[in-house]
Amino acid sequence: MANKVFNFKQFAVRQEKAAMKIGTDGVLLGAWASVNKVQSVLDIGTGTGLIALMLAQRTTDALIHAVELDHAAQSEAAFNFKASPWNNRLNAIHADFKTCHWTSSYDLIVSNPPFFKHSLKNPCDKKSIARHTDSLSYDQLIRGAVKLLSNTGRFCVVLPASERNNFKKIAAQDQLYLNKVLYIKPTPSKPPKRVLMEFSFENKLGIENEMIIEEFGRHGYSDDYKQLTKDFYLGF
Repeated sequence: MANKVFNFKQFAVRQEKAAMKIGTDGVLLGAWASVNKVQSVLDIGTGTGLIALMLAQRTTDALIHAVELDHAAQSEAAFNFKASPWNNRLNAIHADFKTCHWTSSYDLIVSNPPFFKHSLKNPCDKKSIARHTDSLSYDQLIRGAVKLLSNTGRFCVVLPASERNNFKKIAAQDQLYLNKVLYIKPTPSKPPKRVLMEFSFENKLGIENEMIIEEFGRHGYSDDYKQLTKDFYLGF
C-alpha cells in the first residue's frame, strides 16, 4: 500500500484520494522538463500535483495551472499546493481538459498522460480513467496543447518507449516537432521502458540520450538518475 504522505526535500504530497499514486514516471518528468525562460506552466492531468510542485520548486516566479478531471484528485492537489512553499503560484483546476475554456497560453505544458489502449481495465473506475486513453486520446492531448502553447513554448510528456514513434507522428501532423528525447532503462540489460519527450513548433534536429535507473542492482541507482532527482528525493 502506498504511503498516505510522500515526503520530498522541500514539500510533501498527500496521496490518499488520487487514483494514481506517486511513481517514477512523474518524478522523472518533473525533474527533466526544461524550465529555461518559463513564466507560465500547464500540467495536464496533475493527479496529486507532484509534477506541478516539482516545477514550482525549480522556478522562481512561474505561474502554474494544474488541471485534473477527477474531483477527489484535484482537491488533493489543491491541498498539497496550499501546504507547499509556493502556494501563491499554484492553482489546481477541476475540469475536463478537452472541454475547458482556456484564455491563457503557456511557455511549458507537461503531462504524464493515460497511455493504456487495449489492456485489461482496472476495476477501479478512477484508476481506469487515469491510466487509459479513453478519457484523453493522444490526438486530443496534442491538439489541446498546440492551441495553448506559446510560439516559443515547449510540450513535454512521459510515455512508454513503445509509443514514441506513434506520438511523434501524431504531433507532427499538428506542426509540433520532437526536439529532445531521453530513453529510460530500468537496468543496463533491459530495453528502455519509458521515454521522456520534448516538443516545440521549431522543426530542429532532435537530441537523444539514455539513462539507466538501477545500474548496480536493486536500489543501486545510477549517478545520472541521482543527479537528475537529487533536489527532490530525501535519500539522494
